[in-house]
Amino acid sequence: MADDSKPVQSLIYTTSSLRRLVDYLRGQPRFALDTESNSLYSYQGKVCLIQISTYATGKEEILDFLVDPLRLKDLSPLGELLVDPAIEVVMHAADNDILMLYRSYGFRFGRVFDTQLAARILGWKQVGLAAILEKHFGIVSNKRMQRTDWGKRPLTPEQIAYAQMDTHYLLPLRDRLAEELRRKGRWEEALDAFATLTSSDPATRMPDERTFWQMRAVRTVPQECLGVLEALWRWREQKAQSLDRPPFKVVNDATLIELAKTQPLTLDALKETPGLSPLQVRRFGEELLQVIHAGRQRPTPTPPDDEGRPEPMLDEAVQARYNALRRWRTEVAQQRGVDADIVLPNSALLAIATLNPATLDALAALPELTAWKLATYGPQLLAILAETDAPQPAS
Repeated sequence: MADDSKPVQSLIYTTSSLRRLVDYLRGQPRFALDTESNSLYSYQGKVCLIQISTYATGKEEILDFLVDPLRLKDLSPLGELLVDPAIEVVMHAADNDILMLYRSYGFRFGRVFDTQLAARILGWKQVGLAAILEKHFGIVSNKRMQRTDWGKRPLTPEQIAYAQMDTHYLLPLRDRLAEELRRKGRWEEALDAFATLTSSDPATRMPDERTFWQMRAVRTVPQECLGVLEALWRWREQKAQSLDRPPFKVVNDATLIELAKTQPLTLDALKETPGLSPLQVRRFGEELLQVIHAGRQRPTPTPPDDEGRPEPMLDEAVQARYNALRRWRTEVAQQRGVDADIVLPNSALLAIATLNPATLDALAALPELTAWKLATYGPQLLAILAETDAPQPAS
């Protein structure tokens, strides 16, 4: 007899099948989730696929589902599920998916288990999902699929198989990591780290406005050519947006900078530009010549306030505390067999060195310090600060 409570489709593209899946997941303690986007193929990458895996009743099998947001008009049932703290969402490198789903749909998460973060807390050396799947499950992923266009429909059998694999093993991986975390006494640390993923507001981490100053090689361009470069960059942004393509697929940075430096004024001269294909010359040649001509008339742009200026020097006392804290962190990380930022990130060390708190209450006021880190490292941090600030005996 068929189990009517179990979702029957692996590909979810109707409202009814999505609601049935969500109803089923509400009865589970956890499920795995991943997303695929088309950032290599569109101006602003969008979520093109949401993969979900969950245990069937009794853990005798894993059920895989692919939610198609390009065909579904309303994903709100899924959003209501994700924010429920009673259900754990298992992800790998969760931060990326959390941000992408917030920016696309306003989704927030109630409880998360990040398998990559857990592996780092345990000191695993290889924490990429492909490496973990190969080492612990004998699964070799199809690397060609990493650059596939997830925005195209219909999905190929190869795409479907690859997408399912991203979440299929996350639940058994989560169970393996949880057991090791408990055995090594790092379970509470992991829960504390996972909580920061859901407590930090993704709205404060929206991407900065793009400008041509963000181009890596902009400093190689002579000042008198910057007006042309800015004009070319603005043209490329508008063209990429209208074509819904990544800017680098219109004209790449190196070619744009070459055009700004050489400033060809004829189609024949344009054809000699390294990196500019005959197809690009045919499609964009006349426009590029007009943009270059207009750019030559522009005033030289001035860099933003934070460009071209050295980082402000730290106060000598703050620098001394920061250096002492970094030495302490290196020792702790080596003892625990983890990367230094798992102990405390640089931003936390700098905040501590700057504030120079004298008590645990003052230390607790720093948002960079989570509850577990405060309880575990707080007394050591205060001792480092006190020792660094203590007067040195005369030699």
